[in-house]
Amino acid sequence: MTQYFRPLVQVGAARPDAALTLAGGWGWFTHVEVLERGRAPVVVSADQAYGDLSALTHPRAPIAGLEWERPHVMGILNVTPDSFSDGGQHQGDAATAHAVQMVQDGAVMIDVGGESTRPGAETVDPQDEITRTAPAIAAIRAAGIETPISIDTRKAAVAAAALDAGADVVNDVAGFTYDAALAPLCAFRGAPVCVMHAQGDPATMHHDPHYDDVLLDVYDYLKERIAALTAQGIVRDQIIADPGIGFGKTLAHNMTLLNRLSLFHGLGVPILLGVSRKRFIGTLADEPDAAKRGPGSVGVALAALGQGVQLIRAHDVALHTQAIALWQASVAHRSS
Repeated sequence: MTQYFRPLVQVGAARPDAALTLAGGWGWFTHVEVLERGRAPVVVSADQAYGDLSALTHPRAPIAGLEWERPHVMGILNVTPDSFSDGGQHQGDAATAHAVQMVQDGAVMIDVGGESTRPGAETVDPQDEITRTAPAIAAIRAAGIETPISIDTRKAAVAAAALDAGADVVNDVAGFTYDAALAPLCAFRGAPVCVMHAQGDPATMHHDPHYDDVLLDVYDYLKERIAALTAQGIVRDQIIADPGIGFGKTLAHNMTLLNRLSLFHGLGVPILLGVSRKRFIGTLADEPDAAKRGPGSVGVALAALGQGVQLIRAHDVALHTQAIALWQASVAHRSS
């Protein structure tokens, strides 16, 4: 029976000498939760765990120049007409201006997307997606912005055009399963990647999603996809993993994943969390207007930082960077 080890992450100054550092970052742990399919979780001290915990402890390599000893914010730039909270707002010069503002607000990466992945969204023709994204990326670079840019796409042709325009990272919500040419392209170009879990595609993923064990099923999927990507030539330490909150998951599925996010450090790569303005936040906060879900998004993000998540994908960059700075100062501060 496969065992999974979830570090019980803590932060702050009251750190025992025997504590293990989580992924070279700000978190530490002395105990792990041992998970097995069909059995109740068991908590044991780290030195009693019958397994290799090195994936939990080894420092993560830099990706696109980003170090992972502190948390970062990825700013969302949707150049789409139909994204769920900001569709049609960032076209042409407005896209460049928004990217500049997000960098000024503290974003360390800009995630440019030209195809909405909201529930029920239809697939966009690759050429239309290129027309939306490549000029936007080129304009950001022409404005003198050197901040890493990721292209949020499932399609090799779109990724190639984006990389040519100045993008650095490829972020695929389909886990590199939609277009067989995408992973080889990234390997050939030496582009870091973010691999995400989704059940179904955006058009159908909200139709009665089902899992045997959502936490372990998502973990196993990401583990398998990371192995598949490395087999195709993508360097393992240039991979980021995203559990895909809201992508083919019910409210209960989302909350199960958020409650035990630290499990995903066992993949041995940095973890990205994308929850900004999503429907489950509106449901729990009774806020139907997606644009007003910034405070709820920040709340979930800070809880994720407490589990060691390294990269937060956000619409409201200024809100997140300010909250994270204060969180680091007050919660994760270590006395000298």
